[in-house]
Amino acid sequence: MLGVAGGIAAYKAVEVLRGLSESGCDVTVVPTQAALKFVGEPTWSALSGNPVATDVWTNSAQVPHVRLGQSADVVVIAPATADVLARATHGIANDLLTNTLLTARCPVVMAPAMHTEMWVHPATQRNVVELRARGIIVLEPASGRLTGTDTGPGRLPDPSAIVDAVQDVLRRRPTNDLAGLKIVISAGGTHEALDPVRYIGNRSSGRQGVELARTAVSRGAHVTLVAAHMHVAPPAGVTVVNVSSADELHVAMREQNADVVVMAAAVADFKPDSEASMKIKKENLASDRVAFELVTTVDVLSSLVKERSGATPLIIGFAAETAHHHEHLLELGKAKLARKGCDLLVVNEVGSQEVFGSTENCVTILGNDGSAVQIERSSKAWVADALWDLVASRVSPVNPIE
Repeated sequence: MLGVAGGIAAYKAVEVLRGLSESGCDVTVVPTQAALKFVGEPTWSALSGNPVATDVWTNSAQVPHVRLGQSADVVVIAPATADVLARATHGIANDLLTNTLLTARCPVVMAPAMHTEMWVHPATQRNVVELRARGIIVLEPASGRLTGTDTGPGRLPDPSAIVDAVQDVLRRRPTNDLAGLKIVISAGGTHEALDPVRYIGNRSSGRQGVELARTAVSRGAHVTLVAAHMHVAPPAGVTVVNVSSADELHVAMREQNADVVVMAAAVADFKPDSEASMKIKKENLASDRVAFELVTTVDVLSSLVKERSGATPLIIGFAAETAHHHEHLLELGKAKLARKGCDLLVVNEVGSQEVFGSTENCVTILGNDGSAVQIERSSKAWVADALWDLVASRVSPVNPIE
């Protein structure tokens, strides 16, 4: 069921409907009366292929205010206005959409869209906290151009990202076992500047970090994604912090207050000992060879482990290794786990298989308790869920209301 509230972003919900339908979903659209002032009923019915449910009185013999919620596999509200968030929080059921929310026993995904002042208002923020505590997935709005010339947080997430979030919910049928947890995830690959034009980098696309972020959101977590030159778009529902170098990533990760920290980014191990202030020109060189002195970068993972207080936060590292065979890979992983001191280490071999940029991965998750969980080659989304299963067994969900 796709609920559409009365905001200017209602026109973008048309693309959400198209994406859900094209991915195989049978969608019933429930717009509010205000939403119909932005997009008319014929559009919703033509694109969904189903009659549009607009009020509790039409087809009353079928009791639509109860049937729709009971029969849905997932309820999606896009856009979710401040008004709908408030009514959902307080159990107000004065139209078909809010009646359906009260009867739904399936996962509920809300994609907020409103002006910045409305989103940051204490009443709205409190409502979001309470809804998330109940297990409702409330995505973080995007930042950008709003109505008129206003800009800021409150923009509806990209429709394709909303569809991805819904598909993740349908794929896993999450139990919100990460509800209330604050999770920070690094993703992508850092760039270490040689001059204003060139840099030392790596092949990391950020895809595994993005899958970790999206699946964590679908399981109820509040996620911050520290992104370093990713080749894939961030998922809906996360707060994005963009960084470039290892030093910037280190600062950004230290600034986050989190229950779980995941270092999935490929951080450069070396950087030039100094950055040229001007572009290094070939014609100015004395020979056809160029030599650079390299120094090691900050060890972000080890630093975070050393600086944490007690066992909080739970810290997870990633290790991309080249090995002669699987036993050798495990030896390298165990040595790195002991050296870094993190709680879990996700080890994957990057020499004999394509990992960077691929949609699949094969990993072994090592624990500081001596455990080792082998994840056979599968989608990076399944790898992410396997990791979150282990995290959920180690960290208790937090009820932010208490």
